Amino acid sequence: MAGLNQTVRFGKVYLVGAGPGDPGLLTLRGKTLLECADVVIHDALVSDPILQMITPQAEVINAGKRRGNHSMLQPAITDLLLQKARSHAVIVRLKGGDPYVFGRGGEEMLALVEAGVPVEVVPGITAGVAAPAYAGIPVTHREYSSSVMFITGHEAAGKYRPDINWQAVARAAETIVIYMGIRNLPNILAELSQAGLPNHTPIALVRWGTRPEQEELVGTLDDIVAKMSAAEFSAPAVAVIGQVVDLYPILRVGKPALLGEGKPAATEM
Repeated sequence: MAGLNQTVRFGKVYLVGAGPGDPGLLTLRGKTLLECADVVIHDALVSDPILQMITPQAEVINAGKRRGNHSMLQPAITDLLLQKARSHAVIVRLKGGDPYVFGRGGEEMLALVEAGVPVEVVPGITAGVAAPAYAGIPVTHREYSSSVMFITGHEAAGKYRPDINWQAVARAAETIVIYMGIRNLPNILAELSQAGLPNHTPIALVRWGTRPEQEELVGTLDDIVAKMSAAEFSAPAVAVIGQVVDLYPILRVGKPALLGEGKPAATEM
C-alpha cells in the first residue's frame, strides 16, 4: 500500500465491495483500504462489524439508500466523490455485496473516469451467491442445475414495470436468483407462472443473508406469497427459485459459523 497517501491533483477512489454482511467475507484488499482511508462513503446495507474496521482517522459518510429513506440521492453521491477526490488521497466508496452486481457501481465509476479521477474496483462477494450458500442452497449442482440467472426485481420510479422478458427467463435458467424483489414478488411470480414455470417450483427467501439475524422462508411459487404474509417476511432478502432449493433441508445443517461465533467444531473442519 506504499504511496497511497502521495499528494496528487486527484485522490484515488476505491470502489470496494463489502460483501453481504459477515465481516469474514470482506476481502483482505478491502480491509486494508478501510484501515488507511482518508474518507469512506458507505451504503446503508454495509454491516456494523465492517464499518468498525474503518480507521478512526477517516471521515465516514453514510450515503445509504433504503426504500423511502434516501440519505443521499445518486447524483449527490457522485458529486460528493468528485469533491472528496479533489481534497483527499484515499477515498473508499464502500458498497454492500459486489458493487458491479446491481450496485450502481458502474455508474459512479464511469462518472469519475470521465472527470479524470483515478479509480480502482475491489470486488466483493455478492448476496445472490452468499446468502443462499449460508442457507444451505448451492445455486448450481450437477444433478439439479447447470445454469443460473441473476435478476433485479427492484421497481423503478415507484412503480413495478416488467421490463424483463420473463418468458425468456423461465426457459433460460434452471436457477433464478432475484435481488431486491420482495416487494414485487407477487408480480414476478405471476409473470413466471404465465411464462410456464410450474407452480410447484421450489422457492427460498433468505433475509439478512450471512448475518447473525439471517432467516429463511421456503415454499413454492404457489404458496410463498401467503407464507410471506403470515410470517411478515420483509426485505432485505434474495429469492432463489429452482430445484436447488430442495437441498435446503439437507445442507442447512452445514451453515458456516459467522465471524465471532467461536471456532468451528471438529466435524466442520
